[in-house]
Amino acid sequence: MPPPPRRASARSAGSAGKQSTLSFHHRVTKTGASQGGKKAAAAAPPASTRSTPPVVAPPASPPAAAAREPQEEDERELKEREEAVPPQAADAVRRARALAPRQIDAYWRALEQARGARRVHQEGLDVGEKVLRYWDVSSQYGPCVGMTRTKRWLRAHRLGLDPPLEVLAVLLREEEAPAAETAHMDEILNSTAVGAI
Repeated sequence: MPPPPRRASARSAGSAGKQSTLSFHHRVTKTGASQGGKKAAAAAPPASTRSTPPVVAPPASPPAAAAREPQEEDERELKEREEAVPPQAADAVRRARALAPRQIDAYWRALEQARGARRVHQEGLDVGEKVLRYWDVSSQYGPCVGMTRTKRWLRAHRLGLDPPLEVLAVLLREEEAPAAETAHMDEILNSTAVGAI
């Protein structure tokens, strides 16, 4: 059933084809602004009796002589504290140092067999680097960007995620090489960010 036809009202009959323009210049939208302005001014206390907010003095800074040690020493101490192995992981570090290279090779072979296909793009890398790159993309141990691989392993161990001991063994063997400490994904993201600037 079609809708009933509309009937033109007396008000819209004069402006049948035109829509009126809205204008707010002649109209006060807040009713209290014009009427309440005079009333509010009369009800307000004189300026001398108004309460002023209390002035708060800034806290006193310590004298320069009593300041803490220089920032360089603080940063060095913080870095040493971060690199120290926590006592809970000391046993894991000892077991990782005792792992033989053939055990790391066996770990990698087991990962390759579970995968089903060879990693053709990693043929030029040694087993240690392959293990570390696999560790970088293993998301079940937490994010890898923004922290060193060793710190990530220690965090996963502390959280009870049972990270592979072979990864820690590779990290301990290659701790002299600075490139082994950062995740490969972190290197890629940093190079992209630097190139974008």
